[in-house]
Amino acid sequence: MIKRILADKAVLLSRKYPVVTITGPRQSGKTTLVQYVFKDHLYFTLENPETRSLVQNDPNGFFTTHKNKKLIIDEIQYIPEVLSYIQVITDKEKITGQFILTGSQSLVLSEQISQTLAGRTAILKLLPFSLDELNNKAFKHRKFEEWIFRGFYPRIYDRDIEPESFYPFYFETYVQRDVRQIQNIRDLTLFSNFVRLCAGRIGQLLDYSSLANDTGVSVNTVKGWLAVLEASFVIFLLHPYYRNFNKRIVKSPKLYFTDTGLASFLLNIKDPEQIKTHYLKGGLFENFIIVELLKSRYNKAETPNLWFFRDNNRNEIDCIIENIQLKALEIKSSQTFSDNFIRGLDFLIKHANLRSNQGYVIYGGHESFIYKGKNVLSWKDLEKIHS
Repeated sequence: MIKRILADKAVLLSRKYPVVTITGPRQSGKTTLVQYVFKDHLYFTLENPETRSLVQNDPNGFFTTHKNKKLIIDEIQYIPEVLSYIQVITDKEKITGQFILTGSQSLVLSEQISQTLAGRTAILKLLPFSLDELNNKAFKHRKFEEWIFRGFYPRIYDRDIEPESFYPFYFETYVQRDVRQIQNIRDLTLFSNFVRLCAGRIGQLLDYSSLANDTGVSVNTVKGWLAVLEASFVIFLLHPYYRNFNKRIVKSPKLYFTDTGLASFLLNIKDPEQIKTHYLKGGLFENFIIVELLKSRYNKAETPNLWFFRDNNRNEIDCIIENIQLKALEIKSSQTFSDNFIRGLDFLIKHANLRSNQGYVIYGGHESFIYKGKNVLSWKDLEKIHS
């Protein structure tokens, strides 16, 4: 068992809330986490047809049978209407940590939770393994290209499965099962091609019209399909930072995948060496760093508060972390540091009244140091951003 950083937070919140809900992509480790952490809870999964039928046909009987007991209900999105029963039970019995719920579709769950369990549940998000979690074990790789190619899904590390034997089946299962449950998409082959086109736009401003033209569908269809990918944690959109600026800034978000291994598969990358000369090397490295920052926020049960900056004069910062103070990050895949890397930081520091030490360069090299007051960090020292 590779301990998940989120585990301690889940335990803490279960002592304060009657319900803890953990969402995240399929096979990100939600079931393993809750069964390991909440050993005294009875476990039920709604992926089991018999259990699903029992709960769906007689929810009152199910909850009466397990009255005053603590339950794990896995994949709650299959029967979201049972959340209403959980609301009534928790309001009456007032037992902290009584229900631990998991689900792999944020859209379905968020709509139901906002209506029924608002104020009654803590909501946590679990993405695949973080670099910190794997660095504590014997999975260290010398080059970031290896991490990007392998990705971070637990099964790859728990079962020692090669990426080329994991991602094709993972993607096929996702398209055949999850996509159909979220939205009635008739042409799944066209949708699969659309996801591959999204992978080719990693780290780029989202152009709905271009994506629609390349896919052969309408702009509204593209927006609907992007919502499906977001709801099932395949992609996330990084939005532009707009506070405290008089400059005209772009309004389009940038597109990233929650796992670079899946993105590499969709880009038909066959081995880590191919990444070194791939046209999207910079975008994949940027995706790798930003999703690690996202995991760090989620693992602390914090809102992401990650943004990027770009104005109409093409002044750009790859990532802005909004916390007690702003931190501005430039992300470069090059293993050799260059003075040009800080150009965007200099612009933002000047126009946003930031101090030099609020500027960071994350690059593909191995040495970390201070340069003109700014923090230059190797990708291996990414955790120092949070110190």
